[in-house]
Amino acid sequence: MEALKISLILLLLTNLRSSTSSADNHRYNVGDPAPLFVNKVGPLNNPSETYQYYELPFCRPDPVVHKKESLGEVLSGDRLTSALYKLNFRENRIAETLCHKKLEGDDVARFRDAVINDFYFQMYYDDLPFWGFVGKIEEDSWTLEENTPKYFLFKHVQFDVLYNGNQVIEIRAFSDPDQVVDITEDVGIDVKFTYSVTWNATSAAFETRMDRYSRASSLPILQQIHWFSFINSIVIIMLLMGLLTLLFMRRLKNDLRKCSTGDEEEEDKEVGWKYIHGDVFRCPQNLSLFCAVLGTGTQLLTLVCCLFVLVCFGVLYPYNRGTLGTALVTLYSVTSVVAGYTAASFHCQFAETGWERSVLLAGILYAGPFFVIVSILNVVAVSYGVTAALPSGTIMAIILIYAFLTIPLLALGGVLGYLFRSEFYAPCATKRYPREIPPLEWYRKTPFQMFLGGFLSFSAIVLELQHLYASLWGYKICTLPSILFLTFIILILLTTMLSVGLTYIQLSVEDHEWWWRSVLCGGSTAMFMLAYSIYFYLRSSMSGLLQLSFVIGYNGCMCYAFFLMLGTIGFCASLMFVRYIYRAVKSE
Repeated sequence: MEALKISLILLLLTNLRSSTSSADNHRYNVGDPAPLFVNKVGPLNNPSETYQYYELPFCRPDPVVHKKESLGEVLSGDRLTSALYKLNFRENRIAETLCHKKLEGDDVARFRDAVINDFYFQMYYDDLPFWGFVGKIEEDSWTLEENTPKYFLFKHVQFDVLYNGNQVIEIRAFSDPDQVVDITEDVGIDVKFTYSVTWNATSAAFETRMDRYSRASSLPILQQIHWFSFINSIVIIMLLMGLLTLLFMRRLKNDLRKCSTGDEEEEDKEVGWKYIHGDVFRCPQNLSLFCAVLGTGTQLLTLVCCLFVLVCFGVLYPYNRGTLGTALVTLYSVTSVVAGYTAASFHCQFAETGWERSVLLAGILYAGPFFVIVSILNVVAVSYGVTAALPSGTIMAIILIYAFLTIPLLALGGVLGYLFRSEFYAPCATKRYPREIPPLEWYRKTPFQMFLGGFLSFSAIVLELQHLYASLWGYKICTLPSILFLTFIILILLTTMLSVGLTYIQLSVEDHEWWWRSVLCGGSTAMFMLAYSIYFYLRSSMSGLLQLSFVIGYNGCMCYAFFLMLGTIGFCASLMFVRYIYRAVKSE
């Protein structure tokens, strides 16, 4: 009986120990193995050019076990695999042998190319990312006999880990510059790879362990730049508001007052927009495409707002592996009901039939070009063998999500938009035949107005756009999402005010085709954003066809989304303004 009691007590203690310490809750007992995965390697200057860790001839386990990854992890280029390193919780190791490896000439050449291109490696320990370099170049080792630099491979890695209680708080990897092997020549060498692990206690809380990844981007100087960008945007808004108030609203009030006096001679001289009241609410050309633009723009605007909500609630944060990609795919599918509803409901305000075509165009207006660009980039990625290449299973998963979630929700939104349709409200009746538009000066035509509207909005966000591109195509972290959100609100306000002002100028010269122009002028900021992304690439240290294609391709998709969003905002603001002034004329 005593032996049975002891066995039961030991069993209970074992079960209690296993239930309170695991990788799921990030709690470990002394000696427990915490999950360590190697991820990828790549040149420091090209963030999209990453390869699987074992593309370089490092010490590798047999067999190599690949971690099961989420959709977002695959989309972000993560390829986590097992490693030979043993980093048990709170167990120090000194000069532990990882493996003895015979490097052939080809292996040495591959390592040397990695060192020349400043390759780094990335690993994850207890879901904490950390980095290190593959080797180093000694430029000062030139001699008279050999006018070439020396290339060295690091053969020892020092892991410094901080813990608090039974949780891992921080990990860093350092390569010992004194323990290297010369790989300048393509000759076979025997290398003994080693590593050391040092554990130290810290008082930092587990909840704040991700904060250190954003400290470099939260320096006072960078925060001052963020706030300067915000103040710059506010100043531009105030100037535009003053301009609109003094020039447009004041003149508009004079126009409305003249309409109410009944002085026809004065009306002919001053009030031009009043005489196109029979054409200003005429149905736009290519109605189905126009409705699709509004539907897709509203969907993408809803998606961006949902992303900011997720950031606010702490769901999205730096290095939360794959969460952003998963959120984008899920939110795009769910918000497709918004696209279907908006496209169908606006179409049905002008015609009860044909709304299905508008819904269909809304489903492919953004997704179609996006899939084409991603397919081209995937072909390029496959040819280079980088981790950005999507496996066939991931491509099939995305197709199934679009077929069995996005399309049904899009159709559901279209049906709801048709069932709850309403008539288009127009304060003035539309004439049977359109009024002829008088010849316009060059500065009153669409290209110049697009340039003016886009440039003014772009000038208010350019500093914050620099930080956004540095986060997307560099190693800076967007640590002030509140500033990014305020900048987005400022961009919406600027687009609204500029669209109203440009529409009023257009109507004043008796040009009643304002529908499409309001979309083009509202979304023109995206063209400046795309041009600035190319400028950002040229100023950066990025190079190569692969990186260039990724920068242009994905920035093009992002800017196209902004074009649809801002174009929708510009039209909605212009529509409310046009209804207001013509309703005021009718009441007079």
